[in-house]
Amino acid sequence: MCSWIESTRMTINMACNQLGQTWFESGVSENAVSGHIQLIIPGESACFACAPPLIVASGIDEKTLKKDGVCAASLPTTMGVVAGFLVQNTLKKLLKFGEVSWYLGYSALTDFFPKMKLKPNPTCDDLDCVQRQQEFNAKPKEVDAAVDQGKEKQVVHEENKWGISLVDESVDTEETRTHVQLTEGVTLAYSLPATDTLSIVEDVPSGEVDESEQSLEDLARQLKSM
Repeated sequence: MCSWIESTRMTINMACNQLGQTWFESGVSENAVSGHIQLIIPGESACFACAPPLIVASGIDEKTLKKDGVCAASLPTTMGVVAGFLVQNTLKKLLKFGEVSWYLGYSALTDFFPKMKLKPNPTCDDLDCVQRQQEFNAKPKEVDAAVDQGKEKQVVHEENKWGISLVDESVDTEETRTHVQLTEGVTLAYSLPATDTLSIVEDVPSGEVDESEQSLEDLARQLKSM
């Protein structure tokens, strides 16, 4: 359902809180240069009444703000971006893939995308929302599967007949110890070794050999014995 009327959203929010229905809410600002999408799970995240828009919180009649012949700003690009985020987030939730965003904002002026989770308001005006919060807090907390998958599991071999073990032989050079601050998303491919670890070899001029105390006869006998 698509509706830009705040009172209609409040009605939908009340119905979802009564039924415990998960739903998505989105919107675009009056100046049409920012918007947001939000996943609402009654009791677990903030509902629409927990943090309502200013016009709803103030109790102002929306009809008094409208003037004949004047409409709010509208940018199809902003509407399209927010709608795309809403559809993409809904598909991830229904098909159970990727990371579903609880709240994702969009600011077209600065290309800023704030991301957060809004906690429910314990003093929400919707009594059904408060009841859903109590039910959610009474449930045992489930361990996040993503956190468990991220933990490295230690590989234990039952048998090690030959006593094979892995030893870290990496050289901790001065360059690798130095912390280099890079832009987010940029990583170093490799680190140059320190200059004191490089061996300097002097070039021997061509056609010359090192002097030896052995005579030519001694060298000839060694060659024949090989």
